Amino acid sequence: MKAVYSDKHRSHDPQFFLVRGQVRRTTEQPERADRLLKGLHDGRHTLVEPGDFGQGPRARVHSPDYLRFLEGAWEEWTQLPDYGPEMIANFHPNRVAGSYPSHIIGKLGWHTADTACPIGVGTWAGACASTDVAVTAAQLVMDGEDAAYALCRPPGHHSYRDMAGGFCFMNNSAIAAEHLRLKHERVAILDVDVHHGNGTQGIFYARSDVLTVSIHADPQSYYPFVWGYAHERGEGNGLGANLNIPLPIGTGDDGFVDAIGVAAKTIRSFAPTALVLALGLDASEHDPLAALKVTTAGFHRIGAAVARMGLPTVIVQEGGYLSDILGANLTSTLKGFEAAR
Repeated sequence: MKAVYSDKHRSHDPQFFLVRGQVRRTTEQPERADRLLKGLHDGRHTLVEPGDFGQGPRARVHSPDYLRFLEGAWEEWTQLPDYGPEMIANFHPNRVAGSYPSHIIGKLGWHTADTACPIGVGTWAGACASTDVAVTAAQLVMDGEDAAYALCRPPGHHSYRDMAGGFCFMNNSAIAAEHLRLKHERVAILDVDVHHGNGTQGIFYARSDVLTVSIHADPQSYYPFVWGYAHERGEGNGLGANLNIPLPIGTGDDGFVDAIGVAAKTIRSFAPTALVLALGLDASEHDPLAALKVTTAGFHRIGAAVARMGLPTVIVQEGGYLSDILGANLTSTLKGFEAAR
């Protein structure tokens, strides 16, 4: 399997974020990509440089106001007389009967869902490189590859059409799916991150051409808390095109693979002709958050279960915090996928 990677992700190097009232070093560090890259080398995958697809694929998913904000945010921020080293909002208006702001502090609050997405001098460049990685992998599949892997950093599945959140700025999985839609009438997204793919759900919630399925830790006690419940099935034309499978905290290999079996039935009924696997490796038993207990062998089973769906597949990297096992879990997932093909 070919793997798309760009070293340009390093320009996004956030230093801190706010969690439970504390300032902490962010876990979304460039080292994450280094460990994932080692997993690709260990699996002997061929690395491919991404193409430059420009703003088009991003604009098919994200709003013009939001893209303008991200592109110019740092320059506007540094015009403040007392700006800090990174951009974190000090208020969130929640869009309650509000007007779009003109001031950078207002825009920052408007376009961020939480305090876990600090913007720095290189965030826009890194996020754009990440979308190009995802689109390149999708293009490889459209051009005939059975599957391709996109080492995306920063990740994307918590970002909405016009809001960043949860370390995510632009929704790489959604952008890959939209690119696939240029060729495929119906596309499915299967998100196996420990966190619910709330941004992806929000982007496609009222659409019938993209099925969104997310397997994740129970949001009653886990981020994102207010999205990701089983009763969320879509709305309007998209009613029935969204499936959430929340898992009890502590679920291990068997429970996770069983959930993929449930997801596979829904995906088969939807009858897509291409699949995006939003791959989170933070369901690992060794992940620092340790909400779920998937083993390295379990990731091999997950990869195999997805492969048996038989669809051309774009694998987009989402979560997976810094741990010694991160690269090995990626190697195991991709080996499982390839073995089942």
